Amino acid sequence: MNHSTILLVDDEPAQREILAGYLKKKGNTILQAGSYAQAVAVFRDNAVDVVLSDYRMPDKTGADLLRTLRAMHPTIPVVLMTAFGTIETAVAAMREGAFDYLTKPINLDELDILLQRIRERQLLIAENEVLKEQLHEKYSFSGIVSQSAALEQVLNMAARVAQSDAPVLVRGESGTGKEVIAKAIHFASGRATRPFIAVNCAALNEQLLESELFGHERGAFTGAERQRQGRFELADGGTLFLDEIGDISAGAQVRMLRVLQEHQFERVGGSETLTVDVRVIAATNKNLEEAIGAGTFREDLFYRLNVISIEIPPLRRRRDDIAPLLDHFLRMYAEKNRKTGLVFSKEAWEVLLRHEYPGNVRELENIVQRAVILSRGEHITTRDLPLNLSTNHTEDADTAALLEGTLPEVTGRIEAMMIDAALKETGGNQTKAAERLGISERTLRYRLTKGK
Repeated sequence: MNHSTILLVDDEPAQREILAGYLKKKGNTILQAGSYAQAVAVFRDNAVDVVLSDYRMPDKTGADLLRTLRAMHPTIPVVLMTAFGTIETAVAAMREGAFDYLTKPINLDELDILLQRIRERQLLIAENEVLKEQLHEKYSFSGIVSQSAALEQVLNMAARVAQSDAPVLVRGESGTGKEVIAKAIHFASGRATRPFIAVNCAALNEQLLESELFGHERGAFTGAERQRQGRFELADGGTLFLDEIGDISAGAQVRMLRVLQEHQFERVGGSETLTVDVRVIAATNKNLEEAIGAGTFREDLFYRLNVISIEIPPLRRRRDDIAPLLDHFLRMYAEKNRKTGLVFSKEAWEVLLRHEYPGNVRELENIVQRAVILSRGEHITTRDLPLNLSTNHTEDADTAALLEGTLPEVTGRIEAMMIDAALKETGGNQTKAAERLGISERTLRYRLTKGK
């Protein structure tokens, strides 16, 4: 934004005109008012970016105008212009939400710098709003690719629990999309404008995990050179996603239980008790009931986390989702790599539909990303897929062809293949080939004659 629409409020017409003329030369659109009442009326009828207001006015003060305008538009930047003797009142107005103040006579260089700060702030706010909208769209339930009844049940349940603050335990194999579901719950909840903070519990040892979750005080341990906020503090008012919760230590489990029960904790090495309002969504690919039986996971913590349990089925149990996921990731990575119009060849499509995806959605996404990068021309072919996928498909096709027909026909093909392989391995020596096959040389000659 190179210019602004500025509402200039001053009861002295001469002063107002001088300042208005300068601001117009800078490319701004200027609206003028000589009193509190006029300013409110102009503001109500026009789209205003910035308000420059004298503190002293005949009917009310600039502080009164500030309160009125911010009630109408909470983010409007209001700058108060004040004489030297009333600086204290301007400072008090800043506590009520004024953006800043300028002393009279106005230093024009200071005014330019101040207006530039306001423009940069407004640009940042606009960018953040766009980012929030994109995040809401990206992580909304409607943005999750789903065609199977199994996943639709998961999404329906997640949508129902989103409006509550109850802890949620998301269970499923690695790569099924547990964090995607957690983000969808967050962005559909009343906490959507607050932070979503994720922690991979399996990636940190006990000391690092406790510091990561609860923060630490300066000097709490070797290397703790300054105080550090933990993820619970950073997520205050929002959602904390604890991935691989089954891997946390016994000590961290005790502290976690207290936070869930009392919403309180102390930083590592500290004595101050901190209170937070955080919704916890945990995820695991482990059987926590078995871990409880083995004594590695606390039963009381399990019940605190497992208020709502959501089980995401693996991709092999919802094969209806494979085709739309392939299309989704193809479009996404083709656009990122400037290869729009790219499609799967018939052979590659069949290979991808037949694959079992032990790594679930994460594996499927990686395969498509790799294929898009390696592709040449307008088609993704089997040459662009990982070797094990193409090989498995070829072997499956060969096996299917081999087993076609009647039992004598199938037996004859297998027998011919084994004889051919044995002769190749022995350099055509029928005596040695017969030994490898476990038959007599006479029988081998008969089979060879029969096959001609």
